[in-house]
Amino acid sequence: MTLNIGIVGTGWFSKVHADLLAGMEDVNLAAVCGSSKAKGEEMARPYGAEGYGEITDMLDAHKLDAVYICVPPQSHGAIERALIKREIPFFIEKPLGSSTEIPASLLQEIKEKNLLTSVGYHFRYQENIQRLKAALAGDKVGMIVGQWMGGMPGVAWWRNQEQSGGQFTEQTTHIVDLLRYLSGEVTEVYGLFGNRIMHEKHDGVTVADVGTVSLKLASGVIANISNTCVLPDGVGRSGISFYNDNGLLDWNPERLLESRGGSSEEYVNTGNPYLTESEAFLHAVRTGDRSRILSDYEDGYKTLKVTCAAFESAQSGLPVKL
Repeated sequence: MTLNIGIVGTGWFSKVHADLLAGMEDVNLAAVCGSSKAKGEEMARPYGAEGYGEITDMLDAHKLDAVYICVPPQSHGAIERALIKREIPFFIEKPLGSSTEIPASLLQEIKEKNLLTSVGYHFRYQENIQRLKAALAGDKVGMIVGQWMGGMPGVAWWRNQEQSGGQFTEQTTHIVDLLRYLSGEVTEVYGLFGNRIMHEKHDGVTVADVGTVSLKLASGVIANISNTCVLPDGVGRSGISFYNDNGLLDWNPERLLESRGGSSEEYVNTGNPYLTESEAFLHAVRTGDRSRILSDYEDGYKTLKVTCAAFESAQSGLPVKL
């Protein structure tokens, strides 16, 4: 059975998914919807797909088995509603929005229809994250420290707080999501954000360029996640570290380091988590078996709530309970 797939969005991530889909057996990338018909057609052409500028036109013209949504945070709402109305399963890139308002209403509609969804928290599908999850099982973690330190993306929407939700919601969401996936739910956050450098170097910057967030988990674990986007190109680090009386478990996108009692083991990351997450989603579309999907819309919404609460806390100067 060949699956007919549509993609909404024409940016870099849309092309990542399109290339993977094009390489799969029994998968046909049938249509691409852009912010204009010209953009949709331009991206669709190399894949032999049709291009559109309106999602309703794409859905009217094709019987699609699933749709991939790869758009900026501020563009969510009407796209999802069109798919929910037609009960078309969708894969959606993070974050689900720049705030919780629209995703909260979408979640209710998704749950009412029991619609199949998957969210692109691809690190969950990495072999080393699964290794880390197993290593943490049974451990009593003392403290967790995460970070996402890098530069400021060049696109205008990312620099606008209302459009992107800020770095903690748009980028550092990956670290927050791993915190939840590996150690459980967050019950309270306290955020401190600042504008140090980037608003003086570039026009139109309304996002904070430094931030640190303390988090309390339901388990009693305390954590801290910090981020910055002031660094020059090619400089930075991201990852998450777990400290306890057995030693240190330190993960970054390249490797996992286990340091216990004077000995260390390092595991280099292998495989392609973008491919693995797509295979899990398309398996569910084909069979109805959702067990391989590691983050659905409801789960992705829980991560969004944490990142938005951090921004709320930074604005008010007070902790926010979840």
